[in-house]
Amino acid sequence: MNDGRDRRSLREGEAAAQRPRRALPARSVTSPAVHSPGSGGAQAAPQRGEAARVSADDLRAKIREVPDFPKPGILFYDITTLLKDAAAFKDAIDLMTKPFEDTKIDVVVGMESRGFIFSAPMAYRLDAGFVPVRKLGKLPAETVSVEYSLEYGTNTLEVHKDAIQPGDKVLIVDDLLATGGTVIGTIELVQQLKGEVAGLAFLVELLFLKGRERLKQYDVYSVVQY
Repeated sequence: MNDGRDRRSLREGEAAAQRPRRALPARSVTSPAVHSPGSGGAQAAPQRGEAARVSADDLRAKIREVPDFPKPGILFYDITTLLKDAAAFKDAIDLMTKPFEDTKIDVVVGMESRGFIFSAPMAYRLDAGFVPVRKLGKLPAETVSVEYSLEYGTNTLEVHKDAIQPGDKVLIVDDLLATGGTVIGTIELVQQLKGEVAGLAFLVELLFLKGRERLKQYDVYSVVQY
C-alpha cells in the first residue's frame, strides 16, 4: 500500500527498500501483523458472510517485488498487484480496520496519495468521515499546513481548516510506514486542529527503517512487514 529523502523516490516509492532482494514464501501458515500498543497478535479478517480468514503472509505474497526501481539498488514493493485482486484488496481493508472496530473514530485521515486507497473504505467500515491530507496547493479552501524536512530540502502538507473538529478521534492511514517523517507531519496537522490521534494504520511497514520508534506514544498497526 520519504521522510528525509526525495518523496517521489522513497515515498511514492517509500515502499522501496535499499537492500538486497530476498525471496519471500508464496504462503506461510502464519505471520502475525504488528500492533502496538495493544493485543500484538495476528489479526484475521472479520467474517462477513463467508469472508476468508487470511494471514499477513497471504497478503505479502500478493505484493510484487520490483528490483532496481525507481533507481539501481532499490527494491520496490508494488502494491498494485494486491489492489487488482478483489479478494486480497478486501482482506487488506478488513485487516487494517479490525483493530479499530471497537474504538470511537470520528474521522479517518488519508495521506497523499496511496493512503487514499485504504482510508476511504476504512472510513466507510468505521462509520467515520474521510479527510485527505494533501501536498501544498492541492486543496481549494482555507487550510492549515506543516513543513517537514527532506534530505535536500523541505516538503509541505495541508489539510482543510474545517476538516477536523476539536476533540475528534482521528485514525491516520497510509499504505506504508518507513522512517515516519510524513506521518509525524500529519499528526502535527491533526493537533493543530485540536483533534486526538486514536491510531495509525498501515498496509506495509519497513521495520529496518524504524519509523515505529518515532511513534511510540501512539497505537500503531501494520499488516505486512519487511
